[in-house]
Amino acid sequence: MNLRDSIRTIPDYPKAGIQFRDITTLLADAKAFRRAVDELVQPFAGLKLDKVAGIEARGFILGGAVAHQLSAGFVPLRKKGKLPHRTRAVEYALEYGTDTIEMHLDAVHPGERVVLVDDLIATGGTALAAIALLTQAGAVIVAAAFVVDLPELGGADKLRAAGIAVSTLVSFEGH
Repeated sequence: MNLRDSIRTIPDYPKAGIQFRDITTLLADAKAFRRAVDELVQPFAGLKLDKVAGIEARGFILGGAVAHQLSAGFVPLRKKGKLPHRTRAVEYALEYGTDTIEMHLDAVHPGERVVLVDDLIATGGTALAAIALLTQAGAVIVAAAFVVDLPELGGADKLRAAGIAVSTLVSFEGH
């Protein structure tokens, strides 16, 4: 089974020229979903991890499954205003403005070892903001793991340059 074949490409979404890599087809295929989770977990098997942090929304699905497999807690990282308790936030740049990512103040404690999980790494802006948010709370970022890498956009390289180990399962050229 090739995980790449289970990922749907939607041309010109959300705007002309973009090839959107849709993992909902992977999630709907039980064998592909299981294989993706197993492969995301593999680099961390046997490591002492406290938490897995997942970026809204597909990172929740993948991160929750990874956390379960690693016997770790799960931390949801959400868009501004979506969490019900007191939060900390990081604002970050997008190509068309800014956005904010938040987590509960008590979600991560100083010294906890955390892996960041999301479905896709493109420019790296959201992942770097998530890492900054977790680091502000005192977390030790062990690594970041993604199903899809868009290497031409350089996000994985930016994380590596920031000292974060990165693992990805599938690469797609172009964007």
